Amino acid sequence: MKKTKIDKLNKISKQSPNLRQEILDKLKKIYPPLFNNQGKLNQEELEQLTKDFSTPQTEKYEFNWAGKQQSKKKAFTKSKATLKKDKKKSINFDKTQNLIIEGDNLEVLKLLQKSYFGKIKCIYIDPPYNTGNDFIYSDNFSENKKVYWEKNGVYRNGVKLDTNTESSGRYHSNWLSMIYPRLLLARNLLKEDGVIFVSIDDNEVHNLRKAMDEVFGEENFITTIMWKRKKEKSNDVKGFAVQGEYIIVYGKSESIVLAKENLSEEYIKSSYRKDNKGHYWRPVPITVDIGHKGGGYEYEILTPSGKKHKRLWRLPKKTYDNLLEKELIYFGKSKDGIPQRIKFLDEDSGTHPSNYWEKLATNKDGKKEILELFKFEVFDTVKPTKLIKKLFSLVSDSQDYALDFFAGSGTTAHAVMELNKEDGGNRKFILVQIPEATNEKSEAYKAGYKTISDICIERVKRAGTKILKQIQDDTKQQKLLEQNNKTDLDVGFKVFKLSKSHFPENTFTPDPEKSHKENLKALETYIKKATLQKTLFKNSIDLIYEIALKDGFELTLKIKKIKEFDKNIVYKISDNNKKAFICIDDSLNNATIQQLENHQDRRFICLHTSLNTTKKWNLQNILGSNLWLV
Repeated sequence: MKKTKIDKLNKISKQSPNLRQEILDKLKKIYPPLFNNQGKLNQEELEQLTKDFSTPQTEKYEFNWAGKQQSKKKAFTKSKATLKKDKKKSINFDKTQNLIIEGDNLEVLKLLQKSYFGKIKCIYIDPPYNTGNDFIYSDNFSENKKVYWEKNGVYRNGVKLDTNTESSGRYHSNWLSMIYPRLLLARNLLKEDGVIFVSIDDNEVHNLRKAMDEVFGEENFITTIMWKRKKEKSNDVKGFAVQGEYIIVYGKSESIVLAKENLSEEYIKSSYRKDNKGHYWRPVPITVDIGHKGGGYEYEILTPSGKKHKRLWRLPKKTYDNLLEKELIYFGKSKDGIPQRIKFLDEDSGTHPSNYWEKLATNKDGKKEILELFKFEVFDTVKPTKLIKKLFSLVSDSQDYALDFFAGSGTTAHAVMELNKEDGGNRKFILVQIPEATNEKSEAYKAGYKTISDICIERVKRAGTKILKQIQDDTKQQKLLEQNNKTDLDVGFKVFKLSKSHFPENTFTPDPEKSHKENLKALETYIKKATLQKTLFKNSIDLIYEIALKDGFELTLKIKKIKEFDKNIVYKISDNNKKAFICIDDSLNNATIQQLENHQDRRFICLHTSLNTTKKWNLQNILGSNLWLV
């Protein structure tokens, strides 16, 4: 057979997506004139496109800080790390759809980009408030410095400990440089109708609003919720007792639909009246307000007492006459008041939620919840599950993903499981928490919880156990599960840890004192050495997870060995959206290649080092575009 040139082969990137390049590619596709013949962005063309007027502008309103461009670069720098499963810490690993990930959330968010892009309905985060002593995010992930979480210098228990004092001169800049790239990456993960909630206090609320205006668009700002976090009054700052804090709310787009709240008994008693048949009703104005979008209808209305009212009404005359005939118009006790429509309680779908939450729950309630689970003090300040449940109930469907990448004690996961218990839903949570060291003098540390992520995992485990017990003891809860075709509630979770990559290309450290050419040669030697030592193939399932994640599979994917293949180990990997065969043996047998003729419609992934030129040609001849190399 005459050999022909091998076509360009599909390749799976060994790093997280190049988001900067993807954005540039999309811009070029939308409007090619923005780029010159060399493919570089034509800034003059972009400026002309965005300008309404050609007059030079010497002043402009903008939001800037020291380190802003570098913080953007952090978001667009590809991650060379991976996520490694930890079955020992997991609960019901093979069946659960929930995730808890230990590691720096900036790196983790990068690694989630391809698999969870546009899939998250709601994000809640409670980031450091920048009080000066709660700032540990230094974005210094580097697997080639021995071990990521290693005791070294300013590390304690593997955690980089930093403070951010006002005397540093970059007090607000440091905080913004921390939060900005994380918001950029978080936006990518939201659905088009997704919503993000961010808790914050007075220290950075002004800067957070400006940063989120940039990232999400000023037009997608929804509201600022004012939440009363404590009932007690104390002289907190400059003579004021600070009892509240804020929750900033933004949407991914303007297509957000918020759920209405059920009418409370207190609201019904204060707003509704009872007729002689026991029906609750309330009068609703039909007069057109100034600026009413629907316009109005002008005609005269005669009241039962003979008084006339002529003005603009919301209803056309025919509709009004129909309501009058059905005795659904109210003229007041005197029978001569401005007419109003009678609306019964069962017609009301609910009320729009207020952005002032005074009587919901406090941090003390959150602390009590976790105290009941652990029987000793674990956290000083904990968000109550009622708060997170209310936020998610405004936007999430019963099947949605909820993400919290400043997970803390795991309140978000607890709230999601509680919501699922209440309505039989199947919401899924993804938590990310850096393994921040606990205080060595704390009860938590003495009890064996060395990091915040340890507490988070244990809290979610205990909360899940408690919820299952509550369901077992409640026949109504059991019937609710049956109605939703469920035998049990998913209170499990898969634990993953941010770890170094299996691929030597990602663990190689260039020598800054050598030239680019010398470093390339050193990289080739490094890869050859790693391949000869077969370090790639020691942890096959972990390697599969790394490849699958970077190929866009969700971390809850199923991995199943295919018995049909006897010369190589071939697995089928699948999630709710994707399927593929994968083989990570160091050499692909010719018999395996022949067997793949029976699976030409299935994507097949293998290591490029497992194929020589002849095998690559034969395999591509069989699979065509379904062949993918790593």
